[in-house]
Amino acid sequence: MTDTAASSTDLRIPRAFFIYAILYGGMTVLAGVVAFKQVQLWPSQLAVEAGIFPFLMLVVITSTIAQLYGQKMANKMVWIGFIPLAVSAALIFLVLSLPPSLEMIEYRGEDLAAFERVLGQTPRILMAGPAAYITSLLLNVWIFSKLRGNGEGGAISLMVRGAIASALSQAIDSVIFITLAFYGEFDITDLMIGQVLAKVTLSFVLVPFLITGGVALAKWLDSKG
Repeated sequence: MTDTAASSTDLRIPRAFFIYAILYGGMTVLAGVVAFKQVQLWPSQLAVEAGIFPFLMLVVITSTIAQLYGQKMANKMVWIGFIPLAVSAALIFLVLSLPPSLEMIEYRGEDLAAFERVLGQTPRILMAGPAAYITSLLLNVWIFSKLRGNGEGGAISLMVRGAIASALSQAIDSVIFITLAFYGEFDITDLMIGQVLAKVTLSFVLVPFLITGGVALAKWLDSKG
């Protein structure tokens, strides 16, 4: 085997990792956009910002990567997630800086105002998001991996570890984000309690099944490679 062929073999990326990495990048960008809307978790009165749904996908993907390819690879994916975040933030800043068309000003003023309101986030929110992102996802990977120990564990173990790691990391995520973004502007107690309860609830209701499905799908994808 030539050196070129050996290098090509060494650089081959598992199919599931490649697909999940693309999905991961998309979710990091989408989370900041849909977070502008708060939704009610039926049948309770708990409300949560809708960014939790793509963020839970980030939790599921990093846990899946940690389960199949190791904690180190999962941490790398978390750090690489800053690339689409930074690029999207730069492009949003550019678009907001460019003047709108005369047609939009005259006929679509409401659309323009809504666009600028959703994407023109304050500097505090722009700083709070990445800080909460990196801390909570690295914590999720660490807890998930530590709970695994040296054993492989079955489906039940996978679901329990996923739920616990997600619940704890999501609670920390809410504390960091809400404190950095809104502390001093109003009483954040009720908002923080509601967000923590909602995210912990979703972590136990959705994450165990999503991780189980994510690991099964990744194994199937790799088997087809």
